[in-house]
Amino acid sequence: MSQYDNSSSQQQVLLPVEAEGFVESLEIVPLKNIGSPRWQKQHEYIEKLNMQAVLNASANEDEYVKELLISREKISMLITDLLTSEVWRSKIFSIIKKLDFEPKTTIPLYMALYHEATVTNLLETIMFYKEPCEAAEDTVIDLLDFCHRKILDLIARKESEQVMLDYSSTSSNSSNMEDLAVQDQKLQFDIGVKSVSILRYITDHLESLPLSVATRMLNTHDVPCLLVQLVEDPPWRCHKDGKMYKFKDGKWQEINPSERLRLSRLEGQVWIALFNLLLGPQCINKYTYNDNNKGQILKLRGFMTEVILDQMPSLCDLQRYLEQLSMMEPAAPKSAILLEQVPEVYEKLLLENDGKWAAIAKHQVKTVFNPSEEDIREQAKRFAETYNFDVIESLMSDPPKCALCGDAASKRCSRCKNEWYCGRECQVKHWSKHKIACNIVGGEDR
Repeated sequence: MSQYDNSSSQQQVLLPVEAEGFVESLEIVPLKNIGSPRWQKQHEYIEKLNMQAVLNASANEDEYVKELLISREKISMLITDLLTSEVWRSKIFSIIKKLDFEPKTTIPLYMALYHEATVTNLLETIMFYKEPCEAAEDTVIDLLDFCHRKILDLIARKESEQVMLDYSSTSSNSSNMEDLAVQDQKLQFDIGVKSVSILRYITDHLESLPLSVATRMLNTHDVPCLLVQLVEDPPWRCHKDGKMYKFKDGKWQEINPSERLRLSRLEGQVWIALFNLLLGPQCINKYTYNDNNKGQILKLRGFMTEVILDQMPSLCDLQRYLEQLSMMEPAAPKSAILLEQVPEVYEKLLLENDGKWAAIAKHQVKTVFNPSEEDIREQAKRFAETYNFDVIESLMSDPPKCALCGDAASKRCSRCKNEWYCGRECQVKHWSKHKIACNIVGGEDR
């Protein structure tokens, strides 16, 4: 949370009593009801809880959102909600994109996609602590598998440098659904990055979690080797025109040559997770080495330079361990029978809706994702009320970006107060896309 300063303590989204009411009302919404009025209301609740949790954590204030989620036993519910959103995107949204569907507004669809990012961010904020990890109980296995899938996707996607750097720009000639697909890819990148942090927090608290969590992490998914890939070829770093860029604090930033070897917070998360998994008391005797994963793990020695060790002195212990590992022969595989917990929530979602994906997609396109003009206006107003722009601005560490070209922007639309522009020219060019949402939020008909 280093991107926020202490001035955020003067801002507040929810009072404790309001947060309590929101947490009490949270419930599991079936996948087929995503986008419904009840689901929209819950999205608003979770978004406000997320914003308040970030504000409290960044200002080192009483984190009452976290405490309420634990005391009301809602951590498992949040993880189930997260997995429901993930399955909706992979199974339903993938079908919607293939349909001949061009909605008047993509606000409902975007909210459905954005919900996964919102819940991920809330979990990243609270899972730093041991108590929420413990409160997750068996669903922590599902959360671990979620993070594993998202990190695999992060590694496999290999986005182009141009997409990464032009993070906020869109084409004025693209359709609404094409713009939405681009936004979806950006959201998935953010979710993948946050999943790295959540995974690291789980490794911090393995001694308080079921034994099967460490077993699944080490020997089922071989997370140490997965993390080595992130060290070798980090997806949050790229080069363009001789310059290096890193994804830091939620945005792409140019890195000065003198700062290129300085670890970002995200890179530090990877090294801490590796340390925990290779040297942690819950893991050191559980990781089964073979010739393949031993070779992968030993690649870390080439990255453990003096500059890195100066920044993270605790890695000296890991360096010594790797030297010892290089002289050891992998032990013979054990033939013991192992009992392992499996991710029940994710599998249940797939099983319950198997064979229904196309029907659900067509039903949602006809109903919740193709609203009337009156519904569009109402949804847009709720959307504007949910996202407290004054609070959001207080969390921003640099100027907002132009909605068209992506450059730093200093002017905001005076009617809807939603979009930012670098100047009049970009605002005029973007008006054809922006006018519907602007008229709705601004309170006028088209």
